[in-house]
Amino acid sequence: MSAQHMVEHLILAVKLSNGKLLVDCFSPQEKLPALKKLLMSSRPLPKEFINPLIGEGLFPLEFENLDSAKIVLVKEVEDYIKFFEENPEAVLTNPTFGPLNKAEWEVFHEKHFNHHFTQFGILK
Repeated sequence: MSAQHMVEHLILAVKLSNGKLLVDCFSPQEKLPALKKLLMSSRPLPKEFINPLIGEGLFPLEFENLDSAKIVLVKEVEDYIKFFEENPEAVLTNPTFGPLNKAEWEVFHEKHFNHHFTQFGILK
């Protein structure tokens, strides 16, 4: 995965939490309590996790270059903040963890960003 793929992947994840990309949950209903417990624990996301929306491959790049993708990522994060300011009780579906509220999305994004930033040596 290139740095641009990683940023574009994060854009999609943020769009799931700002109301711009609505998806179904791929996890079986009976596994959601355990998955949410994992999410809300202090453990990081597993290193070899396979995103159910993408599978083992990568989406084609959408943006011209890494800098363009970074600008869009910042805009999507701003829209995420605005979405929950305007809709504080909103619950949006994560394809793995199911319906998440604002606090749960915050935990997801922190773990997800840390997962990829560690992968690329941005964080240790």
